[in-house]
Amino acid sequence: MRAIVLGAAAGGGFPQWNAASEACRRARAGDPAARPATQAALAVSADRARWVVIEASPDLRQQIEATPALHPKRAPRSSPIAAVIPTNGEIDSIGGLLHLREGTPFALYAHPRILALLDANPVFEVVDRRIVPRRPLPLDRWLGLEDPEGAPLGLEVRAFPVAGKPPLFLEKAARGGPPPTPEPGDVIGLELRAGGRRLVWIANCGGLDAPVLERCAGADLVFVDGTLWRDDELLVAGIAARTGREMGHVAISGEEGVLARLGPVPAGRKILVHVNNTNPVLLADSPERAAVERAGFEVAFDGLAIDLEGGEP
Repeated sequence: MRAIVLGAAAGGGFPQWNAASEACRRARAGDPAARPATQAALAVSADRARWVVIEASPDLRQQIEATPALHPKRAPRSSPIAAVIPTNGEIDSIGGLLHLREGTPFALYAHPRILALLDANPVFEVVDRRIVPRRPLPLDRWLGLEDPEGAPLGLEVRAFPVAGKPPLFLEKAARGGPPPTPEPGDVIGLELRAGGRRLVWIANCGGLDAPVLERCAGADLVFVDGTLWRDDELLVAGIAARTGREMGHVAISGEEGVLARLGPVPAGRKILVHVNNTNPVLLADSPERAAVERAGFEVAFDGLAIDLEGGEP
């Protein structure tokens, strides 16, 4: 199994178009300690020929062009992208589907709540259902992934619920009324396995409870929400009125943070992804980055490729 990080940053990317923080200024100036990043997404393959893309980021076209493994190989039109799996209904996870409207087949897997959200918005009908089957992704059950014609991709996936909330645009659509009620499936994590190896993807998560940590235990590779260094980060910066947990993101630091909760869990590589432009771990020379690395974690970057060699199941 091979995994390629297509994007490592949270919504808006790094640097964010309207952000003038020190980190964003350093990134724009070409500082090697402030590496730019697109919005979080991952490509996974069992055979290096057919790929599953996790998260259809709004930056997906740019990410495809930056990743030779995802370039078309046959004229006049083709794509090695065989399936796409958004893990939530935020624009950061589904907006990139609109880049995939040019008449090339792939399979779209998502939890039924997310499929219903797509069904309710006619703009997503540009992704032609006649060649892009929409397949429900159940919770807590292994499922063999297939291309749009039904050919196995050599990967199995198991979705599981994580702490989260409905998309922000649905909250705003409520126009002062009660926000939509969170339900299982609004945000999911994913386990993928092939050749006896297993990776976990939890790019959006409001908290790491015992069931989620159990999913991570024994995994060869864990990608985990690294949006914020501290829970009140956006409040302190004066750019949001909610904490990270209220927005559906666990902090890296703190007693209930990623380092404290996931750190002791036995797993292979642990990599922070979906990192917000306000988070100092984006800076390779920051004390926060040093703390993360001392704890045995890495910070994802665009283009990071990892091979998980086959082994006994």
